[in-house]
Amino acid sequence: MENKKIMLGNAAIAQSAYEAGVKVSAAYPGTPSTEISEYIAKYPEIYAEWSPNEKVAMEVAIGASIVGVRTMASMKLVGVNVASDPLYSISYAGVNGGLVLVAADDPGIYSSQNEQDTRMVARAAMVSVLEPSDSEEARVYTKLAFEYSEQYDTPVIVRTTTRLSHSQSVVHLEERTEIPNKPYVKNIEKNVLMPANAQKRHIIVEQRLRRMAEDACNFNINRIEYRSKEIDVITSGIPYQYVREALPDASVLKLGLVHPLPKKLIKQFASQVNTLYVVEELEPVIEEQVRA
Repeated sequence: MENKKIMLGNAAIAQSAYEAGVKVSAAYPGTPSTEISEYIAKYPEIYAEWSPNEKVAMEVAIGASIVGVRTMASMKLVGVNVASDPLYSISYAGVNGGLVLVAADDPGIYSSQNEQDTRMVARAAMVSVLEPSDSEEARVYTKLAFEYSEQYDTPVIVRTTTRLSHSQSVVHLEERTEIPNKPYVKNIEKNVLMPANAQKRHIIVEQRLRRMAEDACNFNINRIEYRSKEIDVITSGIPYQYVREALPDASVLKLGLVHPLPKKLIKQFASQVNTLYVVEELEPVIEEQVRA
């Protein structure tokens, strides 16, 4: 019998960490991300801690990644500011074990100091971003984030929002995959970001993002849903649910990877439709790039 369960988005992310073979989780509490770590702590296979602040949580996760295990850091949108110093650096250095940052944004400012958009931070930090639209996608995308992290040698952000974190949908549970620890190899040029090393790594990071943008055109998390071509929408995350409800006949390009954008796929979609809209929450991150 298929193993299914109704889960909150945050619970699904915790389940995904379990399934993906994560061994270390570090977090700092703050709505809408708090429950992620509370759920993760229920899995004995994962070492889970509340860190003194988000910067420490990020550094604990980075340390675990460097020694070769899959690891996750979780925090709310403003916590990403506190963690930005190590985040920007690990973007250049890359990873060893898969490293995922779950950043929970708060459109509407229900429980936060501001309404910042983590996708803007990710673009500046040159870190890729996955954005699920329901609990099942939260489970699937978080597992993919660890695979992409190791494949492209990069930390990956899973961007959630309040609506996703605290809403429920059916999740298909899978067994845990035990991932062997990756050996630590001393590599000063990669891991010690003195200016001379950082200059070389910057080129590698640019190449990494270009390669990922090209590959993303074939990722199954980026999909075109053709219906009527009179009104057509590019969207991602929770706004996808709003689009399907408000415009059931519209053709949709649903993006699971929102940075870097699969530009060739976007051009393909835009060339075959009549009136094109971009629907997204908070900043016009996708819209500005599509216009450019």
